[in-house]
Amino acid sequence: MPTDTHYAFDNRADEAVDQLQVLESCLDPITASHLERLGVPVGAHCWEVGAGAGSIARLLARLVGPTGSVTATDLDPTRLAGSTGNLVVRRHDVRHEQPPGGPFDLVHARLLLLHLPERREVLATLAGALRPGGLLLIEEFDRSPLSVLTPVDPSERELFSRVIDTVLAVLGDRGADLDWGRQVHGAMTDLGLTDVHTTVRAESWSHDGGARLHDINSRQLQEPLLAAGITLDELTRFRALVRRPGFEALSYSLVSTSARRPA
Repeated sequence: MPTDTHYAFDNRADEAVDQLQVLESCLDPITASHLERLGVPVGAHCWEVGAGAGSIARLLARLVGPTGSVTATDLDPTRLAGSTGNLVVRRHDVRHEQPPGGPFDLVHARLLLLHLPERREVLATLAGALRPGGLLLIEEFDRSPLSVLTPVDPSERELFSRVIDTVLAVLGDRGADLDWGRQVHGAMTDLGLTDVHTTVRAESWSHDGGARLHDINSRQLQEPLLAAGITLDELTRFRALVRRPGFEALSYSLVSTSARRPA
């Protein structure tokens, strides 16, 4: 994950470990299913971009075996374990630096490009790092409206929507584009990639599962949320709501788009 002044979340923050763990527990099964559908052959060379805490990089390393390789990069690899076996960890700025090797059989990035104003240029860089026939998988959250699924007081439902809408506004102010996920398909087609395929996945997030992300995000973004008009009392009540036993809300939609570089 990037950690410059335009990026809302910081890998070095106290909440980052919990944030990455929640994202991995909720999203890794979805990503793994797409990798299984695409097929990652033994011996493949892969690039995991914005690798976070490295769960997908480690999965890829297992899939490609000792004859393959995985390069895991992040602007701040604080949460990544060091290089080992067929997994190489590198600090890398995908916006301004050349791809770290290649060509690659597979390039994957999750919840990365939506935060980068240079997202289209970076997408072209990732596509250009593929060998002929290589696969690109991009996964992004979408702006689709979130809703509380369990019975709550109307004032709590309004509070949930108000805080979530303000979180999205803060992210937008920092350069994120929550509409980007649904633009990836067309952007890949414009780059001349083939076999472009998009799926959208949303599910219920529980108080002890994905809904914890709302609590964590509200802590990481507390200062800009307060500056945007959310009060500390509202944040306290919001955090208690999403952590309440039995609470469930619809997740962000994860838009997963895959494509192939023409052989």
